[in-house]
Amino acid sequence: MKLFIISGLSGSGKSTVLHVLEDIGFFCIDNLPISLLADFATQMTSTPARFYEYAAVGIDARNRPKDLKRFPAILTELRARNLYCEVVFLDANDDILIKRFSETRRKHPLTENNVSLSEAIKLERQLLDPISHKADLYLQTSHTNLHQLRGLIKERLTKSSNRTLSVLFMSFGFKHGTPVDADYIFDVRCLPNPYWETQLREYSGKDQPVIDFLKKQDEATEMYDDIKNFAEKWIPRIQAADRTYLTFAIGCTGGHHRSVYLIEKLAQHFTNQYNLIVRHRELE
Repeated sequence: MKLFIISGLSGSGKSTVLHVLEDIGFFCIDNLPISLLADFATQMTSTPARFYEYAAVGIDARNRPKDLKRFPAILTELRARNLYCEVVFLDANDDILIKRFSETRRKHPLTENNVSLSEAIKLERQLLDPISHKADLYLQTSHTNLHQLRGLIKERLTKSSNRTLSVLFMSFGFKHGTPVDADYIFDVRCLPNPYWETQLREYSGKDQPVIDFLKKQDEATEMYDDIKNFAEKWIPRIQAADRTYLTFAIGCTGGHHRSVYLIEKLAQHFTNQYNLIVRHRELE
C-alpha cells in the first residue's frame, strides 16, 4: 500500500495532479483535514490491499494552522506504521500564480475583504512551510502547462511506485529562469554556441547538424565526460540513501542547443539503468 500526500500553493496544479492519479487508478481524496490523516491511514492498513493499493490525499492551507504545524510529526507517525508515504509539493512564482487566478477569475481560498491576492499567497506559503520542507518531490510549475504537468506526473509518480529511483534529466535556458526544483544544476554556457552558426540556429540539440557540430568541440566532450562521471559516481550513493526522486538539470543560454545535446547523450548512456525521464523545458 502506498499513500501519496499532495500539497502546494493554490493555482500550482494540485487538482490536476489528483485528477491524473485518479484517472490511473489511485483512490483520491481532496482537501482532507490533516487531523483525519492518521484515521485514513488506519483504514488503509486494515482494509484488503485491493481497495487502497495506491491512494492520494490533497492537503491545502484551509487546514487549521496548528494542524499544519503538526504535519511533520504526523508524517513520522504514519511511516512508523510501515506505510509507504510520499509527499509531493507543487509551487510556482507569485507573479505566475497571480496571473493564473486573474485568467481563471477564481477566488483564492485565503482572500478576504481585507486580504489581497498577493497577501493571501504570502500567507499560504507560510502556512504550508511545514509540508514543503518534508517534500519527497518538489515540483515548480511556473514553466509547466497542464499537458506537461499531466505527463510529468504519470511518469514520475507511477514509476516511483516500485520504490526505485526516478531520475529526471532536464535541459533548460538560463534566460528563461533557473529550475528551483533541480537537485543538481550544470551550467554549460561556456561551451561553443551553435546559435552563432547561422545555418544551425533553427535546429536543436536533438538534430544531427547540431550534434555533428558539438561532437567536434573538445570542450563539449570534456563537459559531457565530467557530468557523466559525476552521475555514475553519485546516483548509486543517492539511491542507497532511499531517495525516490532525483533531478539533473543542464542549462545553456536559450535551452535549445548545448544543454539539449548533453541531456540526450546522458539519457542514452543511462537508459535502462534507472526509471529515466527526459525533459527539454524550452522545446516543449
